[in-house]
Amino acid sequence: MRGRTDGSQKKRLLTTFVLVGAALLFLYLYFRSQSEGESAIEYGSRSLRKLGSSYLGGDDESDLGSKQDEFKFGLDDEDGIVPKSFPVCDDRYSELIPCLDRHLIYQMRLKLDLSLMEHYERHCPLPERRFNCLIPPPNGYKVPIKWPKSRDEVWKANIPHTHLAHEKSDQNWMVVKGEKIVFPGGGTHFHYGADKYIKSLANMLNFSKDNMNNEGNLRTVLDVGCGVASFGGYLLSSDIIAMSLAPNDVHQNQIQFALERGIPAYLGVLGTKRLPYPSRSFELAHCSRCRIDWLQRDGILLLELDRLLRPGGYFAYSSPEAYAQDEEDLRIWKEMSALVERMCWKIAAKRNQTVIWVKPLTNDCYLERAPGTQPPLCRSDDDPDAVYGVNMEACITPYSDHDHSSKGSGLAPWPARLTSPPPRLADFGYSSDMFEMDTELWRKRVENYWDLLSPKISANTIRNVMDMKANLGSFGAALGNKDVWVMNVVPEDGPNTLKLIYDRGLIGSTHNWCEAYSTYPRTYDLLHASNVFSEIIEKKGCSGEDLLIEIDRILRPTGFLIVRDKKPVTDFVKKYLPAIHWETVAVADSPSESDGDDVVLIVQKKLWLTSESLRETD
Repeated sequence: MRGRTDGSQKKRLLTTFVLVGAALLFLYLYFRSQSEGESAIEYGSRSLRKLGSSYLGGDDESDLGSKQDEFKFGLDDEDGIVPKSFPVCDDRYSELIPCLDRHLIYQMRLKLDLSLMEHYERHCPLPERRFNCLIPPPNGYKVPIKWPKSRDEVWKANIPHTHLAHEKSDQNWMVVKGEKIVFPGGGTHFHYGADKYIKSLANMLNFSKDNMNNEGNLRTVLDVGCGVASFGGYLLSSDIIAMSLAPNDVHQNQIQFALERGIPAYLGVLGTKRLPYPSRSFELAHCSRCRIDWLQRDGILLLELDRLLRPGGYFAYSSPEAYAQDEEDLRIWKEMSALVERMCWKIAAKRNQTVIWVKPLTNDCYLERAPGTQPPLCRSDDDPDAVYGVNMEACITPYSDHDHSSKGSGLAPWPARLTSPPPRLADFGYSSDMFEMDTELWRKRVENYWDLLSPKISANTIRNVMDMKANLGSFGAALGNKDVWVMNVVPEDGPNTLKLIYDRGLIGSTHNWCEAYSTYPRTYDLLHASNVFSEIIEKKGCSGEDLLIEIDRILRPTGFLIVRDKKPVTDFVKKYLPAIHWETVAVADSPSESDGDDVVLIVQKKLWLTSESLRETD
């Protein structure tokens, strides 16, 4: 009996030791995970694998939801929890575009029509499925090469994708050379350089001195299926700005390369929704071997281009259908020619593999068509400038009475166009005096911004700029003397002033900042947020933290954010600076009485790497 009792006591003692050891191990792992959360900058890719798995279809939905609850806040909530450091997303998400994410589509089992390119359109995660984490840079990331050198070369480590260099090796898209990727300026249709191709287009149109800008009358261009945007990159020297457009398709990183090069570009597709640009925005649309079926659905995609072209605008089409003699190409050419004829387009020039059509200056041709001619004119109640989430229509957008009577858009040539009151001001009830006052106000504000930034920047520090709430585009206009380009963003539910911005010879898009923007991470050097936070938080009831995380995603490391807003808003942003690894550059009250009680806060994003990146670099 005694022997059995001693044995049972030993067993109980051993069990006690095991339980105590397990408890100590649990406490150690718990507190270690807490400390790792606080130093996510070093251990980022380990600390968030749980959040990532839920997003990709794991069964840990409740954990993600609890994380969301922890981060709730309000501008007036002084007791709200402010994390010391946001966790860092897994390295797999270094190129995450939340509203263009294939994993989300697969997880949500969306019923999409692939033939209509719906899988390349925006599909945003619900709030409970969003990543509340910072996107890490890829292994070996370096501060991008500065413009204008960046047009021709970028760091391979920043976009570690070389498949296009191999796939398009015979077309001079890009070449890998050591630590860099070099862009010779070629394209699928212009192997020997975009500059020669652009000059040939100008020659076809009999433009003076073979200059594509046509003495300042051709300023804004839409390049559809742009590749790595060499066409748009080489237009810039002619004072022409192109919106280079391509989807996140099999050539996944083409727009990422374009933006890394410092060339204006946007992730989008001609699918079922209107592109996020107003009517009559571009003087030229361009498609070089863009592999788009222009005849599908009664020509709806060609009619979308028609909506976007100004009176007298051109469509340059370089494709086998324009010259090939095989049966299929001849059929496509015949049907396409018949379609554009019914749309009242005429051939302006045709040479070798390229045809250039021109759009009419007035509504006369539309009104002279026989009854029942297809495509029809759009309904009189159709708003051609309503674009955000709006379906395309297979109809012709007629001109306004002003454009019809003036036989054109009535815009001044560039660069006078930048500061000349555009005719469509009248659509908003704005006067020329109001426009000029706004232009002058922002000239002074931008001058003040640059004074505050001057200790941190040199002439070529900033290239890619976004104005998150552009209004009339005067912020972008005030940067006209600097070697930058500006993506002017207009809210989807406010006055649709984006058409005025295009009429000034600038570019932009419509967007809702409660959602993620259609761009890759680390693509802009400077973001300007004038009353954006107050509108998102107070008027729309969306998350200010989500917006901070989205801005961090878009900003390049060492990039800047300028916040102009009420003091409670700038105080809110300052509270979160340590958590997102930003630092204050300047804080200033607005210098003029017209600014009211606005405060200007300028912050800079730090360059950081995850521990995995550091080990890879070493």
